[in-house]
Amino acid sequence: MNLEHVAIWTSNLERLKEYYSTYFGAVPNEKYRNETKQFESYFLSFDSGARLEIMYRPDIPPNLNDTASLQHLGIIHLAFCIGTKDQVNAKAIELKAAGFPILDGPRTTGDGYYEFVTLDPDGNRIEVTAE
Repeated sequence: MNLEHVAIWTSNLERLKEYYSTYFGAVPNEKYRNETKQFESYFLSFDSGARLEIMYRPDIPPNLNDTASLQHLGIIHLAFCIGTKDQVNAKAIELKAAGFPILDGPRTTGDGYYEFVTLDPDGNRIEVTAE
């Protein structure tokens, strides 16, 4: 069994598509639109076969949780394995230089992952790990 995809609501579909395409190699499909429901989405495909659906509808309220410094029940992060420790370090430098916060790391965690934690443009937590 495979996890088919994860979906994220966003207030800025194009900005989020650009982020995952630029920094994580996602390949977007053509934008889907349902004019009746005022719904738009992209499926972003990754080399591994995993997909991320990013969705917009004007009536979805913002998330009022503090995702940068607090944790909450429910899905809390997406994790991307990008290769070696050097590649993790380079990605942390790249994202920091682009203005994205590095919340933790790069470091080796207690369970053996080499990773850092950042936020995407919408404040969703992202872990970037080594193999």
